[in-house]
Amino acid sequence: MASLRGGIDLGGTKIEAIVVDGYNKVLGSARHPTPQEGGPEAVARQMAAAVSEAATKASVEPAALLGIGVGSPGAVDSATGVVTAARNLNDWEGSFPLGETLSTALGTRVVVGNDVAVGTEAEFTIGAAKQFTSLLGVFWGTGVGGGVILDKELWHGRGGAGEIGHVLYKPGGRRCGCGNRGCVEAYAGRASMESKARRLIKHHKKSDLLSIMEKKGRDRFTSSVWAHAVGHGDPVATKLIGEAVDALGAGIASAVNLLDVEAVVIGGGLGTRFGEEYVTRIEAAMGPHLFPGHRRPVVTLAGLGDLGGALGAALLVKRARAPRRAD
Repeated sequence: MASLRGGIDLGGTKIEAIVVDGYNKVLGSARHPTPQEGGPEAVARQMAAAVSEAATKASVEPAALLGIGVGSPGAVDSATGVVTAARNLNDWEGSFPLGETLSTALGTRVVVGNDVAVGTEAEFTIGAAKQFTSLLGVFWGTGVGGGVILDKELWHGRGGAGEIGHVLYKPGGRRCGCGNRGCVEAYAGRASMESKARRLIKHHKKSDLLSIMEKKGRDRFTSSVWAHAVGHGDPVATKLIGEAVDALGAGIASAVNLLDVEAVVIGGGLGTRFGEEYVTRIEAAMGPHLFPGHRRPVVTLAGLGDLGGALGAALLVKRARAPRRAD
């Protein structure tokens, strides 16, 4: 019991919470929808509820956990647990003490990290990229996030490293949620694709995306809605997913040209949902943009599936307890 840890993956559409043992075996899990109203306070309450449910399934009280790790979008101050400008979540532009709020609610310490960074490190530590020393993790979901491993260490930069979703794809192109134009995320992020799809449908482009969403009981075009629509040849979904693949290919190739990493891991809600076929398509889309003199990286699907982010978050607790290495 002393080694049990919690992990929370906070996404734009879902909150995934798990409890794991010292060997990273999942003992209990829970998935709750991410609140679309009420700001960070409502999100924190839902996160606490998800952890409590996962802990109940693992036959442990949240307060008895060694700690809980959180992978959150936005700018994360890991020292304080404050999250700022989590723009893929509604009404979260300012700063919010997420770590402190959850710690008070759940009765144990909480460690907060960037969602994509912890997901990348999980793939490097226990997932699909264990054999490599350098890695680019690309998480294709509500937004497009990236994490970078260089010489076996997660590269933080000055706190904002890995923002592959905001690599320039088309100068003067679509408006991105960050405020700039032409970013990869403006073409490949689920939220941006939904906005574009709704505009096309409004202008009488034939599509079943809305009816599929309603049949699935969703209020947004989730990953499963996109996959279902593409699988049935929906013209709007097929067009926009094709554009997303092209944007991802160009953006990832640009990052590979700069960093010359050994491997690229594709994950996230859409990446996991579309699977190996689309990893192959993204790799093909990278080809025309790669520098001819470089060896091509291995491009692979994330090995931890939907639980990768939560597993990475749980690893934060273990790392936070580890002693610093001597210089």
